[in-house]
Amino acid sequence: MSFFRFLFSKTFVYQLLLMLLMIAVLIFFALKWLAYTTNHNERIQVPNLEKLSFEASSNALSELNLEAKVQDSANFNPDYPPLSVIEQNPKAGGFVKENRKIYLVLNPSGYRMVEVPNVIQKTKRQAEPTLRALGFKVGKTIKRPNLAKDVVLELQYKGKRVKPNSLLMKTSTIDLVVGDGSI
Repeated sequence: MSFFRFLFSKTFVYQLLLMLLMIAVLIFFALKWLAYTTNHNERIQVPNLEKLSFEASSNALSELNLEAKVQDSANFNPDYPPLSVIEQNPKAGGFVKENRKIYLVLNPSGYRMVEVPNVIQKTKRQAEPTLRALGFKVGKTIKRPNLAKDVVLELQYKGKRVKPNSLLMKTSTIDLVVGDGSI
């Protein structure tokens, strides 16, 4: 019974109220400190950086106390200037706090280089889909006297012979030199 008597004694109730008051004061100051250090209700709208160069977007962000970080580069997109911003995270119009990082995806300076497949001695019908599947464009078909009809004898790029396994930029136009079956 002395335990229950102690729970209702003046000393225990006084200590309990003092402890609750200390916890309330501690919580109050912790919330004020958090609001101050996390810049509560202070936010900056992220600008639209699409089609800007990395330098221009970095300068625009530094004026707003934000930092630009290159996250990755993507496949070349001809709709955007080379080395310009294709994508950003957070998106334009979103809100962030100062000194935050804005992650940018940049457009490469050009299409990537692709290895020319060996389609020599294959039919034109086999060679064209193979070249297109790798991202090349098939240009003119040049006929040469040869025993085999429509068999690829050589590949040309801008009038010059291209050897298989050499590197050309994706979307390059490759001309096919094929036999005409006249011999």
